[in-house]
Amino acid sequence: MTESGPFSTSTAFCARCGSILPLLQEFGSVRCYACKGIYDAENFSNLKFKYTVNFNTVSVVTHEKMLNRDDPEGPVVERKCPKCGNDRMSYATLQLRSADEGQTVFYTCVVCKYKETENS
Repeated sequence: MTESGPFSTSTAFCARCGSILPLLQEFGSVRCYACKGIYDAENFSNLKFKYTVNFNTVSVVTHEKMLNRDDPEGPVVERKCPKCGNDRMSYATLQLRSADEGQTVFYTCVVCKYKETENS
C-alpha cells in the first residue's frame, strides 16, 4: 500500500485507521471513508476473494417422528397438563387474528404431548 500507519492490515483495510476500505472501482484509486487516505489501484492487483455458500440441509420429518420426540417443542413453563397432570408444558405463540387482538398460545405437554390452545 502507498500509505503506512500503525495497523498491520490486509489490502481490504486502511493501514492508517483500520477501517474497511470501499471496493475498487473500474477507474481511479480507493479513498478511505474514515481518514480520507488514498490507495492506488496497483495495491489491489493480486487481491482475490473466495466465497463458499452453504445451503441448509433438508430432513424429512414424519408425523411419527414428531410424536415420539423427547425434547420440548419450545420454551417450557409451569402449567398443569389437563390430560396427564404433569406440571410442565412447552408453548409457542402465533398471531392468528387481527393485529389489535391478542396472540394464540399453543401449549404442549412435555410428557404425553397433549396439545391445547389459549387465546390471550
